[in-house]
Amino acid sequence: MRKKAFGYIRVSTEGQAEKGVSLSLQKAKIMAYADLHDFDLVEIVRDEGFSAKSIDGRPGVRMALAAAENGHIDGIIVYKLDRMFRNAQEALGVSEDLKELGVGLHSVTESIDTQSAMGKFFFTIMAACAEMERNLISERTIGALQHKKAQGLVFNHPPYGWNAVDGVLVENEAEQDTIRVIMELRGEGGGYSAIAADLNNMRTPAKRGGQWSAQTVKNVVEAFEERLEAANE
Repeated sequence: MRKKAFGYIRVSTEGQAEKGVSLSLQKAKIMAYADLHDFDLVEIVRDEGFSAKSIDGRPGVRMALAAAENGHIDGIIVYKLDRMFRNAQEALGVSEDLKELGVGLHSVTESIDTQSAMGKFFFTIMAACAEMERNLISERTIGALQHKKAQGLVFNHPPYGWNAVDGVLVENEAEQDTIRVIMELRGEGGGYSAIAADLNNMRTPAKRGGQWSAQTVKNVVEAFEERLEAANE
């Protein structure tokens, strides 16, 4: 008897649906994977225009998980793990919940099947490494910014993604999430002007409540890349 699965696809904004790793490409890859691994696809659910930092803000994910909880499927197939999850804790937690339900989590591009011992091992390592990398970058960024501030190199206005609180730079959670969305869109092939338009359409404010422009997006991208390069030195 063939197994049943839900496919899950996502792009961050409506504008990205026709660019980069498009919904149609993700769908085609998932269908091919399902056919190769003897899955009947019950449905392919999609979140278009959702960049929520938690799966709680993505109705398509909730629909797939509900199908798993109700015993309707044997697996959930994604094009890539970051289409479904934003952090290791969430990914590992959901994976464990699915395991208890007898439902496997499959990633097409990363060749992961959490129902196999090796697949579970690689899934855990990849999720943990990705989370550690983000944490290390954050720690080094905070240290570098504080050093610059002590030398008078950080002036009256903190950079995007940060707030100045009692003379100390602390992360602005909402802005950090927007930075992640910007870098994700860049990774999907989005240009500065297109990303600015997407952010403005989503009513995501720039620093101090302003509108996004190609230049402000470029500034954020270049600052992120500088921090990433510094963190890897």
